[in-house]
Amino acid sequence: MVQPLYATAGDGTKLFAQDWGSGRPMLLLAAWTFNSSIWGSQIVALNANGFRCVAPDRRGHGRSDMPMAGYDLDTLTDDVAAVIEQHDLHDVTIVAHSMGSIEAVNYLARHGAKRIARLVLVAPTAPFIVQTEDNPDAVPRAMVDAQIAAIAQDFSKWMGENEAPFFMPDTAEVTRAWIREMMLSVPLPVALARRKTISFADLRAAASGIDRPTLIVHGDNDASAPSS
Repeated sequence: MVQPLYATAGDGTKLFAQDWGSGRPMLLLAAWTFNSSIWGSQIVALNANGFRCVAPDRRGHGRSDMPMAGYDLDTLTDDVAAVIEQHDLHDVTIVAHSMGSIEAVNYLARHGAKRIARLVLVAPTAPFIVQTEDNPDAVPRAMVDAQIAAIAQDFSKWMGENEAPFFMPDTAEVTRAWIREMMLSVPLPVALARRKTISFADLRAAASGIDRPTLIVHGDNDASAPSS
């Protein structure tokens, strides 16, 4: 069966998704300002082991449409639902990296787990990244606001000053340049809107309701979502 290249969101936005292989499906949700091409090596490896991989480009990213609105959490989550439903995915393993974890957790709370078998959350920013009285082991609000302001003032400078922790020392410069180009291809208003979505989404209640097997992989030195 030939799968569609695009799903259609509730507001008519066309959402591109790579769809490779056959077998049990895996939905791959990328990090902030990344698009589906970041999953290339994983898709090849998973296809070789009998999995079907569906990797969407979020609205405003890659080959998806770029509307002027719809970068709030619920709309982004409904976009994920549109991809799942229109690609007719069932018994899905969601693999979500960084910001993708917010969409994954909110999807289960908003759309239920009928189509989902399990979750893999890699370096998750969910359930809530901002420090509050009842969330003390998190990032201070002043630091979050300062990052957003720095990105708004000069995105490329901010990337250059903050990229070191996100690469291994021996990561090839061609790989670093590819990632920088991917991130900078996202229009700044879109990048900022999604950054705010990441920063202020409180999904603690949603996370407590997850009823599917969940694997969390998180490094001790994660720079985006420091572990306590």
